[in-house]
Amino acid sequence: MKRVLLGLGSNKNFEGRSSLEILGCACHDLAYLLENVKFSSVYKTRAMYVTDQNDFYNMVALGFMPDNADALDLLKTIHGIEAKYGRDRSKEIRFGPRSIDIDIELFGDETINLPELVVPHVRIEERAFVLVPALEILEKDADCKIREKYECCLSRLKEKGKASDIQMFISAQDFILFTGGGFNGSES
Repeated sequence: MKRVLLGLGSNKNFEGRSSLEILGCACHDLAYLLENVKFSSVYKTRAMYVTDQNDFYNMVALGFMPDNADALDLLKTIHGIEAKYGRDRSKEIRFGPRSIDIDIELFGDETINLPELVVPHVRIEERAFVLVPALEILEKDADCKIREKYECCLSRLKEKGKASDIQMFISAQDFILFTGGGFNGSES
């Protein structure tokens, strides 16, 4: 089985759903896509690259896919989930507001460098909003090498003062309750 780490974020409502509700809906969909999926707590973070927008709500999902799973197929499925909850890449500003963003951070041990997909995610090491929730989940379910790498990256961000704006907004357990629970296979 391939371990898959996905980063999720939202800062824009869609069809009457709040960012938290959209994340919950996406988690329900991901629970059917990934085996033994676990979800982190949700963290509130100021926007990073385009700062004149609402704060983001970020989290990660960690699950497994069969060894023969293809990252581009996963990307296509993720894009379908994003579109379902209001993401239209053709109408958005890069790094701007979005109803949902799902990034493939890790896909097994694979290194992928294609125009449409880079794995490990090209900016994971500069994003406390991915590292903090990833470490929350990876402490329970990963080899020490990955944890240590992310802990070092987060430590460097903290030294530069670039990790101070991330705050836990809702714990994983409370998020599951908020969304009505029932994430198939989740143990968070």
